[in-house]
Parts: sequence; C-alpha cells; structure tokens
Amino acid sequence: MEITGPWTRAAAAAGLLRDGVARPTVFARSSARAAELGALNLGQGFPDDQPPPPVAEAAIAAIRAGRNQYPPGTGEPVLREAIAAHQAQWYGLGVDPAREVLVTTGATEALAATVLALVAPGEEVITLEPFYDEYAAVIALAGGVHRTVPLSIGLDATTGDLVMDVDAADLRAAFSERTRMVLVNTPHNPTGLMLGAEALQVIVDEAVRHDALIVTDEVYEHLTFGPAHRPIATLPGAQDRTVSISSAGKTFSVTGWKIGWLTARPELVTAITGVKQWLTYSSGAPFQPAVAVGLRMPASTFHDLAADLRARRDLLTDGLREIGFRVSVPAAGYFTVADASPFGETDAEALADRLPEEAGVVGIPLSAFYREGHAGEAGSYLRLAFCKSRSTIEQALERLEAWAAPRR
Repeated sequence: MEITGPWTRAAAAAGLLRDGVARPTVFARSSARAAELGALNLGQGFPDDQPPPPVAEAAIAAIRAGRNQYPPGTGEPVLREAIAAHQAQWYGLGVDPAREVLVTTGATEALAATVLALVAPGEEVITLEPFYDEYAAVIALAGGVHRTVPLSIGLDATTGDLVMDVDAADLRAAFSERTRMVLVNTPHNPTGLMLGAEALQVIVDEAVRHDALIVTDEVYEHLTFGPAHRPIATLPGAQDRTVSISSAGKTFSVTGWKIGWLTARPELVTAITGVKQWLTYSSGAPFQPAVAVGLRMPASTFHDLAADLRARRDLLTDGLREIGFRVSVPAAGYFTVADASPFGETDAEALADRLPEEAGVVGIPLSAFYREGHAGEAGSYLRLAFCKSRSTIEQALERLEAWAAPRR
C-alpha cells in the first residue's frame, strides 16, 4: 500500500524520504555516527555545558513542588510575564503577556505552528539559503511554495577568511504578489551571519509593500560576539506584522528542555494557538518557571555566557586556520563554516561521511542546508560546532591536524 499525504510530501521536500523510505535528519545521522565510532561530535548543535545554577535549581524546585502536570496551553503565566519583560528590557518592545505571548515546545514547534496556521497552499514563503532544514519541511507541509535568497560566500582579501553576506537586490527580487511570509533567521544558522540594518530594512519595506508577514527565528539572540542582536520587530512598521520566535535551549544550554515561545499581535497569536493546541497542547511544566528565572537574570550573566562561547569560537577557528582550513568567523551562534578545499576536497557531503573514520571527528556538510538541486553551491564547506567543551575542541583539532598533515 502506498502511503501519501501532506507529511510525506513535506518529508520528501526536506530530504527525509528517499524512494518512499524514511530517512533520519542529518543531525540524527551525524550523532548516531559519532556514537557508533566514538568520534568527537562537532556536528549536532547541542552544548556540553550545564545550565546556569539558578535555572537548574529552579527546575529541581519546581519538580519537588509538584509542578509536573499539564501547564496552561498558552504557557505558565510566570513565564509569559518573564518573556514580555525580557522583550521590554532588551529591545524596548511592548508585549501583553496575556494576549501576545505563546509558550511552545521549543522554537521548532513555534515555527511549525506559525507556518501551518498562516500559510495557505500555493502561497510563497521566503527564506535565506542555506537555511535550517525544518523550514523546507513545514513550508511543504502547509502546501506553501519555498523561495530562497542565496547568501554569498567569498574570501576576505586581507585575512583569507570566509565571509558571508546577502544582497539587498536579491532580497527585493524574491518578493512578489504571491508572497505570504518571509522567514528571517538572524543570527543565522548555519553560518552565524547577523543581518545588517540595510537587509532588515529591505525586508520590512517589501513586507509592507506586499502585505506579507514576517516570522523571525532568533534562538541565538543572546549568543552574539560583537554588535548586539536587533530584532526586526523593533523597526518602524514591523511589529504589527511580525511573529518573533526564540527559545531557552541555546542561551541556557538546555536544548533537551524544549521550551520556546513566540510574541505577536493578539490576532496572530490566536491563529497560531489554534494549530499549536493540536500539536502538543502544552509541555515542560517544571521547566517553564525555571526558564522564567533565567530570563530575569542580570544582563551581565547573558554577556558572560556569550563571552565564554566566543572564546571557544576563537579556539576552534584559530585552530582550523592553523591546520589549513579556510574558516568563517561567525558573529553569533554555535557554528563556524570550514572550507576543506585546500586539502583537495570538493564534496563536503562525501567528506562528512568519511571524516568520522578518517579523523574521528563528525561535522555537517553545509549542503544539508540547501534545497535539492542547490547542494552543489555548498561545495567543500563543513559546519562545525564550537558549543563544546574546550577539551573536546582541542582533541578535535589534534585529530584534524593528524588527518590534514599528509594532505598538505
């Protein structure tokens, strides 16, 4: 019996089905490969760190206090209030915690529920490319049409490092009368790019011109290594048409807790809630008050978390550069992009398959973040995570040096 339906079409669009057979995501495959071979996992973006002590202790206290049953479907009031206060403190955004905040099972569910609620079959959704792989799946699941704007990847003439950017003209050209939504991921996964003021303004201007919605994926908002993150909702004319999405997982090193949220105008939150309630209804009861504690921590704590991660970024990028890779120096996030072409490598997907055995290190080919038929644009680029312990990064560099030495 042939099984077809919206999910199978979405899975095929995201590369999760081949010849009708379910295929795990590249992240699941890479982590399984690391476990199988005892390789160091610089592939999947989960940190080695523990959450800040106040956050962990608040979760333990909530469990012991019996907060283990269904929380409200829209989220615990204490967390919704903390999210609203966070948006006001950090960005000057006024948000009604009762009507304009929805707590979700991670940013993944927030993105899925938003696209499913607000995109009709045949409507177009714009993303950057490369893009986080969920985007293609949920757009296809909604019956939408995925349009992409390519990031350019070049070399800095002075340093020789990889540099990424997006062309404002390409952004403008992606919009049309069929555009329903633009999904903005900044800070960007997988490259660590932070969109500049010109690109953000173009997105807002074109969204207003075409009466399109803006959806943001801001999960790395506090993990920036230079200029602070600027949410697109802060731009004039943007907040009324923007769904802003974030989560606790990356900032507080609690990716397994799956506590995310979105903020938007009440009519958008109501529509999204109508889908979300049939996905998980609610989750993470003892973790929600713990995340509320985290969001109310002093700004200095957030700055310290980012500074610690920046030091590990520098450890990995400096080490890769010394080995002979060309590298990006990301402005934010968990990942750097490494170009293996100096070692004669032209196919990052093939290299990623071999590297766990040849070097004992797992990375993700950048091609995993491109649409079918566009993977060739990713060439010899690997995405490597630096959200790992210093000892893990140092061991990975030692192994990569041993792998690279005979190839230089």
